[in-house]
Amino acid sequence: MSNSDAYFRGKVCVITGAGSGIGRALAENLAGRGAKLALSDIDAEGLAETVRRSEALGAQVKSDRLNVAEREAVLLYADAVHKHYGVVHQIYNNAGIAFHGEVIDSQFKDIERIMDVDFWGVVNGTKAFLPHLIESGAGHVINVSSLFGIIAIPGQSAYNAAKFAVRGFTESLRQEMLARKHPVQVTCVHPGGIKTAVARNATYAEGIDAKQLASFFDKTLALHTPEMAAQTITEAVAKGHGRVLIGWEAKALDLFVRTTGSYYQRIANLVNRRFLP
Repeated sequence: MSNSDAYFRGKVCVITGAGSGIGRALAENLAGRGAKLALSDIDAEGLAETVRRSEALGAQVKSDRLNVAEREAVLLYADAVHKHYGVVHQIYNNAGIAFHGEVIDSQFKDIERIMDVDFWGVVNGTKAFLPHLIESGAGHVINVSSLFGIIAIPGQSAYNAAKFAVRGFTESLRQEMLARKHPVQVTCVHPGGIKTAVARNATYAEGIDAKQLASFFDKTLALHTPEMAAQTITEAVAKGHGRVLIGWEAKALDLFVRTTGSYYQRIANLVNRRFLP
């Protein structure tokens, strides 16, 4: 057993958005390390498949259909998980959705929906579980932002806003936990191009060829498997890292933004106009 496997054995880990993609890969990774799981997703069918796979790996699993944007439901869910296991050690706020559209073409409801799930879903999960994590004496909050929480590009204003907000919220929370000396570690995750269904399941502003954009993402930008992402995340969590960049492109673009300042926006616009459909 590796040191990281020993770190997770017996820990109660909550994963939102566990029905597919990184969430499912996290569930299988943690199941293989001996963790106890509380899995949720709004997609009941996808969630059931993740539960089946996790249980096949020997994990104890509590499974619930959950919309992370519904605050009262998330608060009740946190108490139910705590009651079920008696303790909660880790929350992976992973659930998220995507939208593509420029500001002038986007409806208010499109932007609100992204913020409700991608930002408020993270806040709801964090707030609901934080008292239980502190009580555990060995808590950890893992919030999934994005490469688009580091770099902004045209057509992703709503998603950029949500993911930048997750980053700021999480980095501030980490400092608060350190200042108060609470037994809770905090990690912000920035995945690059991961092979998930996020682009195919995204919504789009009127006039955009959704099929073409989704195909471009899947063929050109989706560079890494969800399993690679999950392994990177869990290894970083075991080591207590505050920030995780997944993929060479995430690391390269993080450096690019830090070294070019606001000038990166002009370059990103040129690249977007030249290469994106």
